[in-house]
Amino acid sequence: MNQLASSELRGDFAAVRALAVDDMGAVDALIRKRLSSDVALVHAVGEHIVGGGGKRLRPMLHVLAARAAGYSGDEHIQLAAVVEFIHTATLLHDDVVDGSDLRRGRKTANALWGNAASVLVGDFLYSRSFQLMVELDRMRVMRILADTTNAIAEGEVLQLLSLGNADIDEAAYLQVIERKTAVLFAAATQLGAVLADLPEEQEQALRHYGMQLGFAFQIADDLLDYVSNAQTLGKNIGDDLAEGKPTLPLIYAIECASPTQAETLRRALRSERLSSLQTIVDAIRESGVIGRVRQRAQSHANSARKALDALSPSRYRDALDALAVYAVERDH
Repeated sequence: MNQLASSELRGDFAAVRALAVDDMGAVDALIRKRLSSDVALVHAVGEHIVGGGGKRLRPMLHVLAARAAGYSGDEHIQLAAVVEFIHTATLLHDDVVDGSDLRRGRKTANALWGNAASVLVGDFLYSRSFQLMVELDRMRVMRILADTTNAIAEGEVLQLLSLGNADIDEAAYLQVIERKTAVLFAAATQLGAVLADLPEEQEQALRHYGMQLGFAFQIADDLLDYVSNAQTLGKNIGDDLAEGKPTLPLIYAIECASPTQAETLRRALRSERLSSLQTIVDAIRESGVIGRVRQRAQSHANSARKALDALSPSRYRDALDALAVYAVERDH
């Protein structure tokens, strides 16, 4: 496994972001420019969610991967904007499906403007992302992103089908988060290699890095829903349970519980949900599954870091390595 050339980068998101600051400034400017619409509601809703803070992790992953791959052009700026528009569209749709009213510590768009506006502006952002990618006129890029958005849509449906299902196992959970989260991470990093015309082996290594990072990030995120607090997390604690999502902490807790306790946990997921939140949190903490979930996330992060061995040493590769550390160690 590669070692960080600069120890101060290890897990330090601010330091990684500083390395990408020039590229990300250009990405943000392009996002603002292409978000513009003469339909006032489109602009207002889009600006609310795009301008809502956030880590810009997915577009930053793309620009760092492109630089780590040795790319020196400027098409990565446009592709990073495409990745962010796709991600933002999914957030708008997710919040409607989930009935969420808080994201990143702010009211969601659907809470402010209603479900219809959120869905339609999400569609606008999807179509805007395809306009941007078509302008690059690269069939390979369009194919990767088309396949990615299709997989994301399938992941949304799979998650919908799993809501309230207390019999979902780890394999089914991983299938959902692969399509909902990890595939966009994988596309973001793979496209960096595509722009740089890296050999197939290195391209697939960068894709594997992104996929494994996506798994690590989402598993850690699902754990935070039970062990963090609303102020730090930027959303309501217990949101996953309230929405009936059987995430890994709860899956593991049911697996290792006594028959009586397991049935209590299943009933909480099916119907009681937030009224049983403290019972669920206590069960998860007392069962010892927090460490097990962290180990699962860490395993994916380690796999991501190992994939970077295929790339030549650089400060950008170091930054990608640092993000794999950060994915598991973060508190929000």
